[in-house]
Amino acid sequence: MKKDILSKKILYWYDNNKRNLPWRTHHSKKQKQYFILVSEFMLQQTQVKTVIPYFKNFIRIIPNLKKLSKVSDKKLMKCWQGLGYYSRARSLKKTSQIIIKKHKGDIPNNFDDLKALPGVGNYTASAILAIAFNQPYIPLDGNIERVLKRYLYLKKESEIKKDKLDQKKSIFGTCKRSSDYAQALMEIGALICKPTKPLCNQCPIQKKCMSFKKQDFELTKKNKKNINKYFILKVYKRDKRYLVIKNTKFNFLKNLNIFPMEEVTKTKKFNENLNFKISNMNMSIKIKYLKNYKDFPFSNWIDQKKLDNYILPTFTKKIVRYLQNN
Repeated sequence: MKKDILSKKILYWYDNNKRNLPWRTHHSKKQKQYFILVSEFMLQQTQVKTVIPYFKNFIRIIPNLKKLSKVSDKKLMKCWQGLGYYSRARSLKKTSQIIIKKHKGDIPNNFDDLKALPGVGNYTASAILAIAFNQPYIPLDGNIERVLKRYLYLKKESEIKKDKLDQKKSIFGTCKRSSDYAQALMEIGALICKPTKPLCNQCPIQKKCMSFKKQDFELTKKNKKNINKYFILKVYKRDKRYLVIKNTKFNFLKNLNIFPMEEVTKTKKFNENLNFKISNMNMSIKIKYLKNYKDFPFSNWIDQKKLDNYILPTFTKKIVRYLQNN
């Protein structure tokens, strides 16, 4: 299928099937660029359906780049609370400050300047240039990767490496509607070319899809090594309040309130009470109740019945609920 025919089919499908997402609703170029910046930070490692309510609330409270650059950390984290990967929020604020100071309040419209911003990698830079500035980039997110792998029937591990997929994506070509085209390819991956049971009868490029011809839709997964780690979590309780501390020790949940914890080597007597998965870490937790209060830096006491009054990661809230029930 010729590239121009391919793009026309994809855009025709998109015009008739695209979702009504809040970052696609804007009234000016400036607002569009801000919406895309915020949404792309939020969409890093997070699904669209999860992001939607957070985005709406964030934009309501922090409606533009100038206000983002001046927002207090407490208010910012309250807006981000529950979304996870909190370093994204801190990077987003730093990015806004650099844009205000160095770029006169205008989000950069070139790859190098975008890549120099905190929290902006190759994908996010490509997505902003394509969607916000209508430049001929195809950002390679998980959805587009899946469409590409199936369309070209890429099965070998050597074929699905990031750099190889980056080369292969040229099969999609470019068009004048770069913003819509990038979003259309993402949309096909999200709504049609699903990880399991793809809806091929609704796909605009089904006829030339190699996976459809072979009726083989299995995807080769990249080998991502999970790490098993073990922690002792210390519980100090006073009345109906628990002690939490600012996490300056571990790379996960950095600078957020967690229970005092220490990493240990697994022993035969390690009987875990809780298990969590954070990124590629499988975390096993053993709870240890302590009476003698230790003076921790950056510590405070939280009321177990007023969790919403505090800025806490979901991780800490789940532990409090576990303690309440056990």
